[in-house]
Amino acid sequence: MPVELFGIPLSLLLLLAGAGLVIAEAFAPGAHFFVLGVGLFVAGLVGIALPSGLGAVALLIMALAVLISTGLTLYVYREFDIYAGSGEGTTSDSSSLRGQTGRVTERVTPTDGEVKLESGGFNPYYKARSVDGTIEEGETVIVLDPGGGNVLTVESFADRTDDIDRELARDRERRERETESESSS
Repeated sequence: MPVELFGIPLSLLLLLAGAGLVIAEAFAPGAHFFVLGVGLFVAGLVGIALPSGLGAVALLIMALAVLISTGLTLYVYREFDIYAGSGEGTTSDSSSLRGQTGRVTERVTPTDGEVKLESGGFNPYYKARSVDGTIEEGETVIVLDPGGGNVLTVESFADRTDDIDRELARDRERRERETESESSS
């Protein structure tokens, strides 16, 4: 006679509990329920396949099935990095948005606008404000202040100059003057 709990064969309860945990994983992803769910599901299948006259030996076999299948499932998840992934396309927090680049999708002013970040996560569209002036649609921008991730402060790449850019501009101007003086001589 198979082992019963609440008048239901234990193997059927394990099968249903495992299936329930695997389904619960769809609602709360992260491999929290899936590993144990697979173990219980496999133990239920093994229990159903076992002859009914084994009694306590069947419990031992089902317990081994749980241990082996959960161990294998956990190994596969860790080895293939199924849930963690490479991390592309995600942001860990708002400060990781600082320095990101993107394009203006709705004209950005000091009070309104929207940008699409190149690596902005699941939804790459963010409300944005400019430091000063207006940034037209289609321009490339850089995030200066993530502002908690709700409203980004951005600046146009066209407006950004640093010491290197200024030195390159001076060098270009010097070469142009030299070229003009050579051509006029």
